[in-house]
Amino acid sequence: MARSQQRSQRKSSGGRYHYQRTKRKYELAGYPANTKLAEVRKVRSKRTIGGSRKLSLLETAQINLTDKKGKAIAAKILNVVENPANHHLVRRNIITKGSIVETDKGRARVTSRPGQEAAVNGVLV
Repeated sequence: MARSQQRSQRKSSGGRYHYQRTKRKYELAGYPANTKLAEVRKVRSKRTIGGSRKLSLLETAQINLTDKKGKAIAAKILNVVENPANHHLVRRNIITKGSIVETDKGRARVTSRPGQEAAVNGVLV
């Protein structure tokens, strides 16, 4: 069974929606990348519509930080401290957009989407 981005087959009343057509390739849903904290950088490539490639970051230990002046520096991620989206991701050290990570330069908030952009960017908090 393919993962789909279509609406649910059930109404809120419990009745069924009857579709006019079947699923399409461009409606397939992907699996979450769940970027983990690890020493070696691991990237997965996925083919998208038109033959383009989308890179997904699976494991990393580095973050690109910017300070208030706009200067960018590379820092090492030590730990995932907080994640407002889901507190269960903190225990598993999974990095998503909005998560707060502890670096060797201080705490930082992740501003990029590692599963979509294959990079971890952040700002010092």
